[in-house]
Amino acid sequence: MSAVASPMQKTFERDGYLVVRGLIEPENCRQLRSEVEAALSPLTAPVEYEADVGYPGAPHSRGAAGGNTPRRLLYAYGRHPLYRALATGPAISGHLSLLTRQHDWMMSQCHHNCVMTKAPGYSSETHWHQDIRYWSFDVPELISVWVALGEENARNGALAVIPGSHSMDIDRGRLDRDLFLRPELPDNSALIERAQTVDLAPGDVLFFHCRAFHAAGCNRSTSTKLSCVFTYHRQSNRPIPGTRSSAFESVPVPPVAMP
Repeated sequence: MSAVASPMQKTFERDGYLVVRGLIEPENCRQLRSEVEAALSPLTAPVEYEADVGYPGAPHSRGAAGGNTPRRLLYAYGRHPLYRALATGPAISGHLSLLTRQHDWMMSQCHHNCVMTKAPGYSSETHWHQDIRYWSFDVPELISVWVALGEENARNGALAVIPGSHSMDIDRGRLDRDLFLRPELPDNSALIERAQTVDLAPGDVLFFHCRAFHAAGCNRSTSTKLSCVFTYHRQSNRPIPGTRSSAFESVPVPPVAMP
């Protein structure tokens, strides 16, 4: 670890997230969007549907109106070389190193590793949660990387993040059965009031800690919002055997020297 933290590193350590503007080149974004759109029509498996998650606003079953609305194109890394180049390329790798001064990163093929496809009409809301609730690693220190392929804002369901929540100890009683924050509790409502919506333009990249509380609304626009999302852990931070986190081998990310 460097003795002197960079401004980006300080911001990430304080807030638990950081946006890097214009990190992905416009032509790369265009190519990725084209590939995603080709996989959506006709729809190419594997896919998670909005009806599968049962979140507020989602169709109650695949047979209901809007039940065939995709939520995620799964296993992006294995779908196309464009995703592999993005997930393990120097833009993301270099900034992971810059934010942490660590260079031994691995991309999980078990978590995220997808294209988020938030469609208008039948997209769902996601309440306040930490991603680590889904994952099983030696230590809860992972970073997710969210790549915007188009505009993201409150109208079309952009992420909102609570700054500093990654370093908080939240009692189990403040969470519901599914480990979402209970908004009716005064301590939680005060925490949620601190949230910041993360507006993104095409090519902007959001880096966020696995313990950072975040949420997202439904898409009230007329266009599908597309985002590539990957999750990273250090080589020494191993998935716990026999859990979902160990189902597939993680992919080494070539290190990139950063100033």
